[in-house]
Amino acid sequence: MSGTVGGAIGSGSTSTLTDATINNIIKGEKTTSSDPDINVEKGELVTVKTNETLPILSHEDQFPIDPDEELETQQFTVRAVLVGCILGGVIAASNVYLGLKTGWTFGASLFGSIFGYAILKPLSKALPKHFGGGYFGPKENVCCQSAATAAGSLGLLFTSGFPAAYQLGLLGASPQADFGRLITFTFCCAFYGMAFAIPLRKFYILKQKLVFPSAVAAAHTIRSLHVGKNAEANAKKKTNALIIAFCAAITLRCVSEYAPGILWDWHWSWTLYSLGWKWIIAVESWNWIWEWTPAFIGVGMLTGLNASWSFLGGSALAWGIIGPALVTTGKAFGTAVSAQYPGYMNYNSMILADPVNAPSPRYWLVWPGTMLLLCGSFAEVGANYRTLWYSLVQMLQPLFKRFRSIEVDEKDLIYDPAPAHEQVPWWQWTGLIVLSAIISCLVLALQYGQSVGITILSIVFAFIFSFIGCESSGRTNITPVTSIGNASQLAIGGITRGKYPTKDAQMLNLAGGMLALGASEQSADMLGDLKTTHLLRASPRVQFYAQLCGAIVSIFMSVGMYVLFSAAYPCINNLNVSGICSFPAPDVGAWRAIAVAVTSPTLPIPPSSGYTSIAFGILAVLITIIKYRFVPVDKHVWVPNMNAIGIAFILNTTTYPTAMAFGSTIAYLWRRNYPMAFGMYCYAVAAGFIAGEGLGGIVGAVLQVAKVSGSYYGTAVGCPAMEYCG
Repeated sequence: MSGTVGGAIGSGSTSTLTDATINNIIKGEKTTSSDPDINVEKGELVTVKTNETLPILSHEDQFPIDPDEELETQQFTVRAVLVGCILGGVIAASNVYLGLKTGWTFGASLFGSIFGYAILKPLSKALPKHFGGGYFGPKENVCCQSAATAAGSLGLLFTSGFPAAYQLGLLGASPQADFGRLITFTFCCAFYGMAFAIPLRKFYILKQKLVFPSAVAAAHTIRSLHVGKNAEANAKKKTNALIIAFCAAITLRCVSEYAPGILWDWHWSWTLYSLGWKWIIAVESWNWIWEWTPAFIGVGMLTGLNASWSFLGGSALAWGIIGPALVTTGKAFGTAVSAQYPGYMNYNSMILADPVNAPSPRYWLVWPGTMLLLCGSFAEVGANYRTLWYSLVQMLQPLFKRFRSIEVDEKDLIYDPAPAHEQVPWWQWTGLIVLSAIISCLVLALQYGQSVGITILSIVFAFIFSFIGCESSGRTNITPVTSIGNASQLAIGGITRGKYPTKDAQMLNLAGGMLALGASEQSADMLGDLKTTHLLRASPRVQFYAQLCGAIVSIFMSVGMYVLFSAAYPCINNLNVSGICSFPAPDVGAWRAIAVAVTSPTLPIPPSSGYTSIAFGILAVLITIIKYRFVPVDKHVWVPNMNAIGIAFILNTTTYPTAMAFGSTIAYLWRRNYPMAFGMYCYAVAAGFIAGEGLGGIVGAVLQVAKVSGSYYGTAVGCPAMEYCG
């Protein structure tokens, strides 16, 4: 999941404000597309005023060449790929933790950029040239980042579909016993995204010129680390800021395990309830608590006000208005947590005896949220169908010329500034898709009993839904991969309905959804890398190769971390484990519910939820049309983000939207009042917060396995009903 505010920075070694001026580029969407028929969101060009006239930088066009920059003869190096894969492995471990906790994961671009520089720059000076030494420049830094991003991907497979499969009894006794099957399935999902990203690059980066906020932040960060008189000193400041934020986050995450009600979650309404305000227990029941989560405060700092406050607004609508109204009118129901505390209810159950007539609010809200995401995302893609088609035609032109000629208007051609020898040849990315498809058909047929036809269909859905992931990531920095997977589940469930035994149909449904999820998550991440590549004039082909290396690391690291957490917390895969689970895995419930719904004889969707879903879907399309046709582009920041609102409906907690809104507000005030400090430290601090909390979760899992964690020796002070809430 991964938005951020871009910045403007002067080029050349004479600027004294390098790094201090990363504060104004992506203030909003200000210009229109070169396509006269379509309005496209873009960033505002901002001139950086210094003692000299400096070039204007934006997130749209390549950064100007630094005249003092040393020529980089090698972009793809062993040292860059190795360090990138190691750093990405750290993020992969973090993502499994964060995904099981919250249903969200984060890219490794900023973490890989800064830490990659901190490791490789000193080594490049200290080591002989034949042993890893030699010039380390910004383009090689991008290679390191790309390897890190790919190595940190694929974690969501193990925070959604696989736990749902274990909860439904569709796989073996445990992930440990199924280690080989998990590896082979993950291998099937590992390469589609990076192959899909190559043709999508022309449409989303070169034509639509979407922001991809984290990628822009990474590009500015890498440039600031390498360019200018003060680059080395500024790089040291950024690195120190990242390390301090990282250490603070990992320390807070580990220490808070032993006093979660004091140091992590502030159940303020429970405290007031304990003091005699009995009516306020309803606030606790709807999970309106404050959580000191560095990761989501950090991602709020990167996302910006529109996405984060739309996210919080969606939570308020879903869990503060619609949810309580459903319970009041008898459309949805909760269960009492304890007879000792009247009014203390659980509204998040996904295990329901009668989901049609007696749904929980969470189950009821899953369907409108999914519809918001699907309709909003497809409306954005539909508004640009013509350009999208011609971008694909142009990419495949060498292949088409062998068989037939397709005439393309000159105005529909997309100029690619990358030299031909640095572009990825069509046969490499198409060949990777074909090879991955063959392996997928074999693995899914032999190990999961899935027919070749369903596998091919799943791959087609994966490509189609990759558009949604890239569109959302490019505009909001949030990739709604869970809803993409759920939508694929619905489509596959409709096609296979009644053709397989229930258990087999559920496994096919989950497997198809995970293929779409893995491809869409990875394509959005890879496209972000290609955005950074474009801005810094690096080679797309180098990033493609680095991503291939990183993906292999992600396969083993993600599976290994899932096995570790499953051993430490059996409740992840087993619904019969008693007590409160430290890993609520919010996505898993939605995946399990949809797999059951589409394989049942009748569709178990409450009628009121279905009608509301249709209404919200129409609303999302209308808002998108109004936004493009009638709202001035400089006012687009005031249009609600439908993706963020949809995610809020599905996520069964309000803590993360609240933390993100807090983080984005802090970043806004920081940029407004202290722009120089913001440009220097904001991205580094945010990246440190995100990675630090994730690694803290890994430490917590090890402590849990060793039986010395907070659940054994911690205190429940501040937790509801005095039950440990870590």
